[in-house]
Amino acid sequence: MDRRQQRQKGRDVQGILLLDKPLGISSNAALQQVKRIFRARKAGHTGSLDPLADGLLPICFGAATKISAYLLDANKRYKVKIKLGVTTATADAEGEVIETRPTEGVTEQDINTALKDFIGEIQQLPPMYSALKHNGERLYKLARQGIEVEREPRSITIYEINLLSVDLPEFELDVKCSKGTYIRTLAEDIGEQLGCGAHVAALRRTEVGPFSVDGMVDAAAIETVAEQGLEALDQLLLPVDSALGDWPEIQLTADAAYYLRQGQPVLVPKAPTDGWVRLYAEKTQFIGVGQIQDDGKVAPKRLM
Repeated sequence: MDRRQQRQKGRDVQGILLLDKPLGISSNAALQQVKRIFRARKAGHTGSLDPLADGLLPICFGAATKISAYLLDANKRYKVKIKLGVTTATADAEGEVIETRPTEGVTEQDINTALKDFIGEIQQLPPMYSALKHNGERLYKLARQGIEVEREPRSITIYEINLLSVDLPEFELDVKCSKGTYIRTLAEDIGEQLGCGAHVAALRRTEVGPFSVDGMVDAAAIETVAEQGLEALDQLLLPVDSALGDWPEIQLTADAAYYLRQGQPVLVPKAPTDGWVRLYAEKTQFIGVGQIQDDGKVAPKRLM
């Protein structure tokens, strides 16, 4: 068997699974486990969760991998438990403790006041323990060697921060944020604002783009359904276009769909004036993603 045949081994599975990733394993390990159970030929995940984090990890099968990048760019929501007074090398509970500071003077009111400074567009310095690259090398690999490199602050947006509970020195937040936000860095920065340092004690992702914990399935549930056969497993999958559920949709005539498939922009009556759109032919057939050009035409960007 040649390499091409090996790559094509498996079922042609199409759709999106909302996996509740467990603690203690990487996103890639969770992906490979699910891919094996579904016997899928092609699968990918949409944005890594650290082994310390659990929660929503959409798994894209087949054609859904073509639009996984749009989920990477989507807003996210997290539930995070933050512990004050302890700073660690990785900004989470797994890292070596760097410093401890007293927290006796910190009150719930202090926390509420500090949180206000983090709402909206803010600058955030990416942590060394991250998958960003410096001269082709992942930052976390350099960090493990004790090497620290200069990083540029990045603009991210915190849309909401809600204080869910306080049991000092710990408190829990609900955070809705833009892509590229590091919750570990947010926890550290809040800790510094309060003057005592902090780290993430627990982290759970609850939303990715249009998806939430509703409809999420864990590994145990998937194994149970698998005992009923592959057809039952496929019933767990959402349609490919559900990843773009909050985008406007455009219904194309047969002629417009033809020209779009040839890579040509088309004029569609009553289309949005800008932004990204979902494209449909014959009313229900999802054919891909388009973008409105300055001249008002719909240009094909990613076709199924």
